[in-house]
Amino acid sequence: MNNTILRRSTYLFSSIAFVALLSSCHQKEEVKTVEKDPAIPTFSLTKETLNTTLTMPGELTAYQQVDLYAKVASYVKTLKADIGSQVTKGQLLMTLEAPELNAQLAAADSRLQSQQAVYASSKATYDRMVETAKIPGTISKNDLDIAAAKKNSDQAQLNALKASLKEAGNIQAYLEIRAPFSGIISARNVNLGAYVGPSGSGSSLPLFTLVDQTHLRLAVSVPELYTGYLTKGDEITFTVNSLPDQKFTAKVVRLAGALDPRLRAERIEMDVPNTNKKLLPNMVTDVVIPLPADAKTFVVPKTAVVDGAEGIYVIRNNNNKAERVEVKTGREQDGKIEIFGDVKEGDQLVTSGNEEIRQGDPIKP
Repeated sequence: MNNTILRRSTYLFSSIAFVALLSSCHQKEEVKTVEKDPAIPTFSLTKETLNTTLTMPGELTAYQQVDLYAKVASYVKTLKADIGSQVTKGQLLMTLEAPELNAQLAAADSRLQSQQAVYASSKATYDRMVETAKIPGTISKNDLDIAAAKKNSDQAQLNALKASLKEAGNIQAYLEIRAPFSGIISARNVNLGAYVGPSGSGSSLPLFTLVDQTHLRLAVSVPELYTGYLTKGDEITFTVNSLPDQKFTAKVVRLAGALDPRLRAERIEMDVPNTNKKLLPNMVTDVVIPLPADAKTFVVPKTAVVDGAEGIYVIRNNNNKAERVEVKTGREQDGKIEIFGDVKEGDQLVTSGNEEIRQGDPIKP
């Protein structure tokens, strides 16, 4: 009796275990089936207006800046300005001394006076012969022609000596260094008595550096992708490290019209009035360039764009099959990005694209 009960109990437990095993296998198959075709989030492609800004480094430079050198070999005689001196156009900054130039000027003046006397004599002789020749037979035509030639020759030499004296005077003027425009002296590299000139040791550095501090220019190189968004007259803002709490504005006045082959960028310049002299030449700036949208474009979440080994693309749901569509990207803002390619409004794109989704894979929206 006990053996019969034991056999029935064993058979019952075996049946229960077998049923449980079958149920477990069936559940695993269902789980595998569910995991095989998971739901993939998609969204409908629409056009939006994207207004963004571009922040780039820029540099402030003086609108006018010049290095002043000595044109003739000479010595520094006097200094009328120093670093930080505010000067006006034409103001005397330095006088130089070159004794040999004074001697050349005196010699040129002496030769001129001598030739003036020679010319005066030959002219007087010619004039008298002309008056005498009015009486027939007194002066031959040949003698008159010789006198005229002598007078013209002396006059030509006189004009040449006048030119030589003027040249010597111009060289003498090079001994005075004057400001070509109003500004501030930002550098001085010589002292009294220093030898300067084209071939002297002082020629390696300029005597003075003069900058116009009241009018600056701001230069920035805009990448090729964004050159189409800027035109002459557009207003930009910028900041400098020394005044981080202040924002300055400037307008675009010059565009290079071509890309720098090294940077693949276009040089843009803005004029910056600086009458209060808060800004200094050669400051580094952070330039904020507005990039307004003239028309609506396709804008998608950045997660929808796959930048992989096979290129940049989005994944489109084509009859519940994955289709890779190559695109080009544009501006970015707040997790969104512009795309350009063979897409149209209403396309269903995968929200979070990745390289694991292959061409033709089933998509369960």
